[in-house]
Amino acid sequence: MNETMVCAVGRVATQPVYREVASGPSARFRLAVTARYWDREKNTWTDGHTNFFTVWANRQLATNTAASLTVGEPVIVQGRLKVRTDVREGQSWTSADIDAVSIGHDLAWGTSAFRRAGKAETAPAPTQPEPNWETPPDGSAEPSDQAAQQQSEPAVLT
Repeated sequence: MNETMVCAVGRVATQPVYREVASGPSARFRLAVTARYWDREKNTWTDGHTNFFTVWANRQLATNTAASLTVGEPVIVQGRLKVRTDVREGQSWTSADIDAVSIGHDLAWGTSAFRRAGKAETAPAPTQPEPNWETPPDGSAEPSDQAAQQQSEPAVLT
């Protein structure tokens, strides 16, 4: 409950790496987030410091990330911020990771076509004919006939 949730807007800096591990699919990529500000002296937008985050995705989000993202694309990442420090070869290293909850293309920069991910195969749902919702042009259908037609159609719950 006391985790630090962040929303980072930036660009994919490295190609996502996808792996199947014991706990399920996992993917990671680096996200570059560059601050921009208006320089009044130059009368133009100027790039500031760039922060890099390692974004981690798990399960279905990992599969979709690997299939959807390429280097340079603008994305929005929401997730839990994890700041880690460790010692490598005698030097102290600090890294900022984001355990992603949601990842999507930033539509301020372009368009994207959403496709629902396929689910595991299940038994197909029974098919039923489409009901006729239109009234005949001559108006000959009686309201009681229409009510009887609607009552005889079984409801399908999915």
